[in-house]
Amino acid sequence: MKSGRGKGKRGGSGNAGLHKHKWNWVLKYDRNHFGPIGFTSHTQRRPDIPISLRDLSTQYENLVTKGFVTNDGKSATINLTNAGYTKLIGTGEFNIPSTIIVKKATEKSINKLNALGITVETDEQGNTEE
Repeated sequence: MKSGRGKGKRGGSGNAGLHKHKWNWVLKYDRNHFGPIGFTSHTQRRPDIPISLRDLSTQYENLVTKGFVTNDGKSATINLTNAGYTKLIGTGEFNIPSTIIVKKATEKSINKLNALGITVETDEQGNTEE
């Protein structure tokens, strides 16, 4: 009996070899056999949503109208956490006397604001980054 007339020389039965020697068959006839392209990341880390001092000064009136700023007459309290921001960055200038509540703040932004008499309250005390 010559070779290949029976069940021999098939390269495996079923789906055996689809990632090896039957790869061209997969590409030609069943491109989605191994699922969609890519993978799902299961990490829970979400990137910070930053706001700079420059952006804060330009968006201050918008934050007031949306209710994220409470004013008691002599100083304002700006709650950036409720506004959706998680980090305060020190680029630019902000000179409205206020107290800023945010999850994280860079040392540069804290030093700039403290020099002007503005208080920064971070939710995670001691978690300042540069």
